[in-house]
Formats: sequence, structure tokens, C-alpha cells
Amino acid sequence: MPPKIRGMTANSATSLAKQSNLRRFTLMLSGEDAFDSEEDDRPVKGLPHERFLLGNLVPLAPVLLLGQTSQAVNPSEVIACLQPVHLHATRDHLILMGQNQIDLTQTESTELLKTALPYIEEDFQNPIQFQGQYYWFIAAGPFASLASYSIDQAHGRNIDWWMPRDTHEEGIAKRWRKLQNEIQMLWHIGSVNETREQRGMPSINSLWISGIGKLSDVQAPKVIQQSNHFYGSHPLLAGLGRLYNISHSEELNTQELAGSFAWLDNPESAWPTLSAALNDQELDEVLIIDFPKGKTRERLYKAKDLSKKTWAFWKKVQLLTWKEIISS
Repeated sequence: MPPKIRGMTANSATSLAKQSNLRRFTLMLSGEDAFDSEEDDRPVKGLPHERFLLGNLVPLAPVLLLGQTSQAVNPSEVIACLQPVHLHATRDHLILMGQNQIDLTQTESTELLKTALPYIEEDFQNPIQFQGQYYWFIAAGPFASLASYSIDQAHGRNIDWWMPRDTHEEGIAKRWRKLQNEIQMLWHIGSVNETREQRGMPSINSLWISGIGKLSDVQAPKVIQQSNHFYGSHPLLAGLGRLYNISHSEELNTQELAGSFAWLDNPESAWPTLSAALNDQELDEVLIIDFPKGKTRERLYKAKDLSKKTWAFWKKVQLLTWKEIISS
């Protein structure tokens, strides 16, 4: 196995590649929370890969907006992301379900927003800027100081930990909860949930706010800014592509690997292609970025690192599997 790169910053491996003009492919894996008891019993804002891509302020909303529309986005305007969600009731708390669990259609999303729109625009004191199937965007207005967590970070958990909260201005979280409750009541008696109930689908019973920030808050690492191409289906990559004028594709193009950055839904499926590219000298290095215990880790793999080390020299050389790489 290749040695782990210890003490390396998120930009240092990239700087080395830049200096030597190596043909490198970078693969980022999603990270999970590492709770820190010193953070006022609250998890750090943003999943590790969200903080890596955007910086510690994690301005998700404006980057997601940029990735879903061709319209201009004011870099100094604070944007909020709103998402219709299902809160699942257990015996003593509510759990936020992920967007991939609720099967929300475009028609339902449009109808839900139509019902809630007067209340949203009155409280935010701004019009909706863009409506997608899963994301609605609006200038944050009086909610600009609200601290919030993305659905990707909060889903499947007790929402008591993840509800938006005040930062430097008191009363904003309470104001949001009032609007949230009004919309919940509207949707409860609406036709969308009546139809969904007949289909056996979970009701859309709440509205989630997250990603509050502005484009000028984005602090992407050099590995992002100096890439030639992005691969991956998450709209964050499309937004970063527009922000830095870097081309983006959802599917991996095996003919354009060198200098690319990927965040893939199934990274294990790409490993045979990447290891073959190393062996065939189409790539010099593959950089894998992951987040054990919430900390950024970078590991470089060259062709010579793909073979399992063994003292039995007469045996056929075996290559590292993806499972062995991610478990190291």
C-alpha cells in the first residue's frame, strides 16, 4: 500500500502537481460528520466535502443556484435555498427524510410553491429567484444571519439538532419557525398531499432552509480552481464550473482524465478505469481525497503503488481493490 500523506493541506498536493506538470486525476469521496463536543453541542456547519469545496462559510445556496440556471447571480447578495421535505414522526422526535426518499415530482414542486409563495415572499421581502424540482432560491433578506444545515447533512437524524438557529441577531430563528409552521398548515390541507397519500407516498409536510451565503464567500481549494474539467452529478459541481469557468459533465469521459476533478455517485465503478490509465501511462497519478473523522486526507497513487506488496515473489502480482484502498 502507498504511504498515507500526512500533514498535507488541501492545496499542497495540487501545488506539487502544478510545478511538475503531472497528468493527474483527482477523485473526491463524500465525507461524514465528526462531532465535536466543543462546538456548543452542535455539529460543525457543512459536511466535510462541502467545507472542502466551498470553504468554512459553506455558501451552498448561491453555488447551487449558479449550477441550475443561466441567469446572473450577484456575488454580494446573500441567497437562501428552500426545499420541500418530509419530516417523519417517531415516538419522541422528528426525522428529516432525504430528497431521494420522497419522490417529489416537478408538478408537485410547482404546486407547493404556488401555495406557499405569498407567505415566502412576504417574509423574505424578496421574490423567488429560481424554482427547480428540489431547490427553490430566494434572496435571504431578514433571514441572512440564520445558521442552517443542508439536507445532505441533516437527513435521517433528529431535527432538534439541525433546526436553524440565531447567530448574532436574536429572534430570526423564531421568525423562520413561524413561517415554517404557516406553510406546514397550508400544505397539510392542500391537494398535493391528498394525491400523494393515495399513491402511498410520504407527505410533503415542511419547508427546509439551508445554504445561506453569497458567492463572494466561496473559498474553493486550488485543486478545484486549477482543474480542466469536473465530473459528477451533484449540482454543486455545475455551480463551481460556472463560477470558475470550468467545463462540467455528469458522466466520466475516459478520454479526458488528465487534469480533471471528480465527485462521483459510485466512485468504485471508476477505479478500474483509473488504475488501467495509470498502468497504461495515460495518467501519472491519481489523487484520492477523503475525510476520515471529518479531516481532509489526500493520497497519491502511481502505477507502482497499485500492486499488493508480498514476499512471495513467485506468485502472480495482485492489484489493490477499491475496498482495500478506501479501508486503509
